[in-house]
Amino acid sequence: MVSGNGSNLQAILDACRSGSLHGEVAAVISNKSNVFALQRADAAGVPAVHVGLHPGEAREIYDARLADVVAGFAPDVIVLAGWMRLLTVSFLGWFPERVVNLHPALPGHFPGIDAIERAWDEATAGARGHSGVMIHLVPDAGVDDGPVLATASVEISIKGTFEEFASSMHQAEHRLLVDTLIKLCDQSPTELAADYRPDPSFEQHRPDHKEVSA
Repeated sequence: MVSGNGSNLQAILDACRSGSLHGEVAAVISNKSNVFALQRADAAGVPAVHVGLHPGEAREIYDARLADVVAGFAPDVIVLAGWMRLLTVSFLGWFPERVVNLHPALPGHFPGIDAIERAWDEATAGARGHSGVMIHLVPDAGVDDGPVLATASVEISIKGTFEEFASSMHQAEHRLLVDTLIKLCDQSPTELAADYRPDPSFEQHRPDHKEVSA
């Protein structure tokens, strides 16, 4: 499920085509009609479906209608690869423990939009030396806070440019997403979440982290 350019979708399509990912994309669904991601799906011969919001339509009603469309493709896993709408139980309840989201920040950091920009701003202020990406389960309507499946750290060099940092983040997203989906061909999302072990160094950069000395 996508809302934009679809570079992460392209990484999935490429991995399926090369055989490194032993699965297939059943469909690409977007809440926006004019995004490049749908063109990527068309080019790959994958069903590309626009499910737009009707004027005045309540979020729960839209989500139920969206769930009906997605269920018609019988997916094993639903990947939010740049999906820019919060989902309610009207959608998530149809697919328990099967919806995974890619977020361009480490667990506990920068939930919501503009995570890459916010990490860069902290780095240029001298408050951060790295950021990262994560993939997590989406059990409810919480924002980027579900059980973590995988993470990757990305160093921030303020000697470079924001565009270079953003490019490094997107490359990390592509790698982590494909690697995680490869694992999900053999393990369920809940099994992968149970196996996840956080890197202790991530905790040093949490907003609420405090060093304690004895």
